Amino acid sequence: MIVAQNLTKNFGKVEALKDISFEIGRGEIVGFLGKNGAGKTTLMRILASYLSPTSGKVLIAGKDIARHSLFARRNIGYLPETPPLYTNMTVREYLKFAARLKDIPPARLRPSVDKVMDDCRLRYVQNRLIANLSKGYKQRIGIAQAIINDPEILILDEPTSGLDPVQIQQVRKLMKDIEYKRTVLLSTHILSEIEQTARRILIVNRGKIIVDQSVKGLLGQYPGLTLEDIFLELNPPQAERADD
Repeated sequence: MIVAQNLTKNFGKVEALKDISFEIGRGEIVGFLGKNGAGKTTLMRILASYLSPTSGKVLIAGKDIARHSLFARRNIGYLPETPPLYTNMTVREYLKFAARLKDIPPARLRPSVDKVMDDCRLRYVQNRLIANLSKGYKQRIGIAQAIINDPEILILDEPTSGLDPVQIQQVRKLMKDIEYKRTVLLSTHILSEIEQTARRILIVNRGKIIVDQSVKGLLGQYPGLTLEDIFLELNPPQAERADD
């Protein structure tokens, strides 16, 4: 489903990604970990076709996203760490706008908005301005815009960042409800989310993939350690980069 081949990304003299290659199969749920500045967000933006690599390529369902970017965007739902919301719109207005951007036909527009509001539990606030909603609701709206066109691939960058414990549980349950229908790439600093959700883990350090294996296999390789212990052992303290 997703094939990354020799991806490198430079920002001036800074090499954010260094010859990264991996494959993610249809229906896989993959946790993506790395310290700040490791290159996670850069890689996720490239996979989502929002950023071009300096070299290398990404294939989605066998098609090069550099040559078929519209195909890629129709098949990928992307939630950046800060959801792309227009806070002067109501929830329904914004989701209709997102549906139009994703080329949902007019005849399917209303049913698609209604379905995603039900999936993300947004009916109660559908006519409220986004600016007046809690961060938990804003995260749900961000997920709703990512899945409104029913994409096969879902890329989530820190979906529970900055939420309180109740909001985290609400968003985590929402992710559970939608994850089995799609290929999911999940980046988070909350390692318990990876253990509870993902079957496979990728760890990036200084722009390189240093771990690519099943969560079960990684925990078995370090008996008695938690995923957090393993992550810290594999990522000793270092000077953090400003880019990610």
